[in-house]
Amino acid sequence: MSSHIFKRTKLATSLSLILGAATTLSAYAAEVEKQEELEVIQVTGFKGSIKESTQLKRYSSGVVDAISSEDIGKFPDTNLAESLQRITGVSIDRSNGEGSKVTVRGFGPDYNMVTLNGRTMPAASLPAGGGAPNSRAYDFANLASESVKSVEVYKTGKASIASGGIGATININTARPLDNPGLVANIGVKAQHDTTNRVGDDVTPEISGIFSWTDEDAKFGASLTASMQQRDSSATGAFVGEWRTTEYDGTIPQAADDIVLENAPAMGQYYSMPSDLRYTIADRERTRTNAQLTLQYSPVDSLTATLDYTYSQQELFEARAEQSIWMDNYKTHLIFDDNDVKTPIYYQEERRDLSTRDLGLALQEQNQVNENNSIGLNLEYYFNDQLRFMFDAHSSKAISEPDAPYGSWINAGLGANVVAAQQVDFSRDLPSMVIDFDDCSRENLNCTGALEQADVGTSILDANFASQESTVDEFRLHGNYVMDNGSIDFGIESRSMESQSLQSLTRNTMGNWGIENPGELPDGYLDPTNFLAEFDDYDTSGSFDQGFTGSASQIGYWAAEQYGFNFAADGAFATNRTIKEDIKAAFVQYNYSNELSGMPFNLVIGARYETTDITSTANIDLPNAVAWEGNNDFNVRYGTDKDDYSLSSSYNHFLPSLDFDINVVEDVTLRASYSTTIARPTYDNLSSAATVGVPTGPTIIPGTTNAPAATGNPGLVPLESDNFDVSAEWYFTDVSYVSVGYFNKKVDNFIGLTPMTQNYYGLRDASAGPRAEAAKAELEARGLAFTDANLFQMVAAMENGVAFDSMSYDEFEAAYDVLPNADDPLMDFTAQVPTNNKDAKIDGYELAVQHFFGESGFGLQANYTIVNGDIDFNVAADPTTTQFALVGLSDTANFIAMYENDKFQARIAYNWRDKFLNSAARYVNEPSFTEEYYQIDFNIAYNFNEKMSFFVEGLNITEQNMRQHGRYQAQLWNLEQNGARYNIGMRYNF
Repeated sequence: MSSHIFKRTKLATSLSLILGAATTLSAYAAEVEKQEELEVIQVTGFKGSIKESTQLKRYSSGVVDAISSEDIGKFPDTNLAESLQRITGVSIDRSNGEGSKVTVRGFGPDYNMVTLNGRTMPAASLPAGGGAPNSRAYDFANLASESVKSVEVYKTGKASIASGGIGATININTARPLDNPGLVANIGVKAQHDTTNRVGDDVTPEISGIFSWTDEDAKFGASLTASMQQRDSSATGAFVGEWRTTEYDGTIPQAADDIVLENAPAMGQYYSMPSDLRYTIADRERTRTNAQLTLQYSPVDSLTATLDYTYSQQELFEARAEQSIWMDNYKTHLIFDDNDVKTPIYYQEERRDLSTRDLGLALQEQNQVNENNSIGLNLEYYFNDQLRFMFDAHSSKAISEPDAPYGSWINAGLGANVVAAQQVDFSRDLPSMVIDFDDCSRENLNCTGALEQADVGTSILDANFASQESTVDEFRLHGNYVMDNGSIDFGIESRSMESQSLQSLTRNTMGNWGIENPGELPDGYLDPTNFLAEFDDYDTSGSFDQGFTGSASQIGYWAAEQYGFNFAADGAFATNRTIKEDIKAAFVQYNYSNELSGMPFNLVIGARYETTDITSTANIDLPNAVAWEGNNDFNVRYGTDKDDYSLSSSYNHFLPSLDFDINVVEDVTLRASYSTTIARPTYDNLSSAATVGVPTGPTIIPGTTNAPAATGNPGLVPLESDNFDVSAEWYFTDVSYVSVGYFNKKVDNFIGLTPMTQNYYGLRDASAGPRAEAAKAELEARGLAFTDANLFQMVAAMENGVAFDSMSYDEFEAAYDVLPNADDPLMDFTAQVPTNNKDAKIDGYELAVQHFFGESGFGLQANYTIVNGDIDFNVAADPTTTQFALVGLSDTANFIAMYENDKFQARIAYNWRDKFLNSAARYVNEPSFTEEYYQIDFNIAYNFNEKMSFFVEGLNITEQNMRQHGRYQAQLWNLEQNGARYNIGMRYNF
């Protein structure tokens, strides 16, 4: 049963009455080159922090937004991404209900550069469910917010900052001891309650502390920040693995002769069909540890040396259970909707003369650890009053790897052959899963009329191994020369990046695909669970509610002994990829200030030149066969032969920038900016070798799609964007302003996917050769249905010299695999090859207002961002054609209300993001859209005295859920029911 304590409507209503007002914070930060020119402000509380951020926004060149700490060790949110989403034009991706990666002005995480104290950070993050890691995007969930001083968002390009961000460059600044002379120390403790938690601890701890010290003369300083957080949570969800869109030819594949079609597609019209429906329950544990040690020494006023070491680690564990049905034979009743591409909003299948098939009850487990180490040395030297130099060197490593010997993700296939028929209503937000339960027609089931562990058997055990290790070594030498009315910045940089990704799948047979041994698991291995009871936000009437939770690794160890295999992720590597990039850069930037007709203005003109050398190397175990293991079950098998693929390329870029701002009247600033920025391709797009998949069924059966393949293109060049910004800002008090801005980005070299049908590695197709043809003819001669199950059984019978009816299909599936031979045709794979063949335009408006009402303590912030792109996904287009479309584009809005006095602080924040395309090819050419989402958070704090304060925080207090769909809303891709999180804690300053 659900362990939810808080209920949505009552909670939201009571909070709105109690709080009345609340906030999140907007921003701080200036460019490194201008920091010494700004007034030093002691930041404490909402208004102090916002006053400083307003100054920085007002006096920076270009478009810069930021968020700063309210006090040392007190950042506005527990997660950096959740703070950044409050900034105009910034939206976030969430993982497990927590901010993970950011999108800026419609450009997703891979198109934004993230730096730590100006240094490029490596990224390493494994995809849930297995697969090769591909993203360059830094995951903000790895870094606790307590050690962060400020986060800057540069929305316009600058010659002096690292390239790689088209949307923005996001710089995280950490505290340094010489910035806070004397002794500063505090400790914070927090108790977190995640309302979704089912089996973990209802309350989990978080502790953080900061120690900063300098000697009396502020010549030497040391600081240490550390934090540890545990979080236990659960997630209930549903998903469909594949939506397959084809042209209607008057027949439905694998349909019954008497199928009932209501509102059927017209001849030649496109329609989509689902592959399955799965309900899931996931129980998760996360432990995050952060630490940073900083040493500073300034023997003379003209020299400051800073040495810092940053460490972060996330340990992730997830135990997930599924309840699923697979679409198969004898489709008997379909009701289609009225869309251009039709979807069956009602779907029914029967087994009829076939044996009952399995209700899927798989268990999965994730064990993963993410770790980052970064060490850096910074020297700042003032040669004289006019000339300053800064040297910075650092080395960073990010590792994401399994935290268990059996891999990063395992799937223990379980099932019960109790499904005599199945129906789904796809018109619901949560599609229904209805089955006709039959545990009597098979001899090895117990015929009690209820799903029990005695009905459940094992099938296949998959162990996924995935790891990524990325390193960055970087050196920078910057100079600044001050002249009358201006200055010149100049510098050279060198950055070397290397990322190695490994991925393999180890497959072991337990009770095989047919679930041969029901009741085989020891008592207590499975816990009966009512899946529907967890979906308390959705209509579940009529759906089948019986399932099980349990431990996939426990079953893995048992099965290894029972079936005689090694329970370890030791399979051949389908991905063994290393990407190396060496980047050399030089820049110059001229800063000029003067007056025009009595109006002060600033002009910044810069240019950056970069050269990049890339080497992509793949060393993989070559596949030697695609085995046909059952009706529509195929498996790629690998040999011991390896092959090396290594390709190199190089490119260079000239990146100009110009920023101009003028005070046309007092307190009113107009800005205009132009820049050219780039974003480099993701790692999978740069891969030099192909990975192959399996077809959706025997390819001799009409409507079966080719096996997919994935391959990269090391010759790809970065996306290049010409960016234009104009804005007007009115600062009517030191903490209040209104701004409106327009941005336009013309992007060349977008990466589109070019479909190519070809053979890879000489693999052959056992389901389309002479044996399959002969089996088809024999089925027709006997008057038997031409289904994937009958076809497999006939091929296996004829090849092995046994009678077709000598055993059941399940026994054939257990006894035989069909391997390709030299008479079979080469298998066709459809690969989507990345190519720089697309251009696009993105523009939009950013509107913002910020105001504090005199000395009342009340304030508000509000912003709205409109983003438009000239390439949308056409959901009614030909599904055989790969479409290019801009992903991540959506309007966003924030509204924050706040109140504070000497003793009390309160803020409430509303964040909204409109529907957006998250993938143009989630499965083959099928799109995926994330539906509109909003979230409400609050924070209340009470200052007991100058040293001690208490606080309460709430996140997603109305418990909004996440849902993704395909071409239309009825085509569910993924749904996850979220809950609220509440923190209560205290903070003590020594």
